[in-house]
Parts: sequence; C-alpha cells; structure tokens
Amino acid sequence: MAPKNGGFRSGEFVFAHYDASASGWPAGWAFFVGLLQAAYTLTGYGLVASMCEEVQNPAREVPRAIVLSVAAAGVTGVIYLIPILFVLPDVDFLLAAASGQPIGLLFKTVTGSSAGGFGLLFLILGILLFAGTGALTASSRCTYAFARDGAIPGGKWFGSTNAKLGIPLWGLVLSTLVDCALGLIYFGSTAAFNSFTGVATICLSCGYGLPILVSVLRKRKMVQHSTYPLGKFGFAINI
Repeated sequence: MAPKNGGFRSGEFVFAHYDASASGWPAGWAFFVGLLQAAYTLTGYGLVASMCEEVQNPAREVPRAIVLSVAAAGVTGVIYLIPILFVLPDVDFLLAAASGQPIGLLFKTVTGSSAGGFGLLFLILGILLFAGTGALTASSRCTYAFARDGAIPGGKWFGSTNAKLGIPLWGLVLSTLVDCALGLIYFGSTAAFNSFTGVATICLSCGYGLPILVSVLRKRKMVQHSTYPLGKFGFAINI
C-alpha cells in the first residue's frame, strides 16, 4: 500500500503527532472519544466470557483465550494502523468524504484504484461480520442465562435450549429481533445511533475495569492460586 503521489508521512508524524482540532472537542476528551473504536475488540473477549458454560475446563481456557485475544488484537492492530498512518492523505480531504465514511476513500486514494480500495475495505467488512456474529452469539447466551434464572419474562422459551441444535434457539431469535429493532435507530438519527453504540464500549470497559480495580486494591489475593495465573506480571498487566 503506497500513496498515489508517492509521498509518505514522516516517522515523527506517525508516532508523535496528535491533532484533535477537527474533532470539535478538547484534546484530552477527543482522545477518550477515540477509544470508542475499540468496541469490536472488547466484544471479542467479552464473547469468550459469555460462552463459559460451553467450554471444557473454563477456569483455565476462558482466561487463557481472553489474554491471547487481547495480545493478538494488539499486535494485528499495530500492524494494520502504522502503514495507514504512513500513507495518510490530508485529513481535511478525508473529512470531506461524501459518504461520511473516510476509510473507504482512504483506501481508494492510497492504492489509486477502486478495486484495490475495495480489497482492503473487504478485510474490515469481514471483521465487522465476524464481530457482529460474535456479539449476537454472546447476547443470545446472556438472554438464555437471564431467562433461565427468571430475570426476564418468557423464561420457559428463552431459557431453554433446542434439543437438536444444542443452542438457546429462542434466546437467539429474541436477541436478533432486538438487534434489528435497535438498528432502526440509524434511519432516524445517525448521531443517536453512534451515541448508543458508543455507550457499549463505555459500559464494557467499566464492566471489565471494576473487577480488575477491586482485585488490584485487594493485592490480587483472590487470584493468586487460580488455574491460569499471570504470575509476577499480573499486577503490571492489571494496571
């Protein structure tokens, strides 16, 4: 991937430049707003926790999968983002994209062809597809668990599993219908939809962060003898 005009951004721009002037927010707040893009990553290891009841030896395999998914996401994210920053066109040009989605325009511009841009964009579409499938699977398991414990109406149906498929079929159907209904918000207001989905990242971060905070404050006494300990690196990783 190389820019059409042959120019590359400097290393200083890639690793040290930070300009939040186009966001309309203060620099510090814009930084945290940018963290909302991590929603799909959080969904990834959140799915693992939701599938505990379907995993053999979950006490070891679930935390192991979470740790490995975070590491894999970090490595692939850096490999993906650094080349994009080196070939990044003018930001004002990207913000003026008629579709409101500058990533497609970015790929088309740096490759110099619509086919090349679509090829790179297809990778992101694949990620969205798998992340959406994972999120739906996780929500169906949460629906099943709540219904089984009598926390939502219709527990007789939503809290049961299909004998043939071995999955909470009605919980999956309910989750799908709710997801489709929430998707209709986009047709009424894109700002409202983006705000709604952004809350998911904030809530997931709080949901994962609070137990870690409690564990750190208690000097990790409750996890010292766990089946998948992080050893001497545990405290640093939690921080």
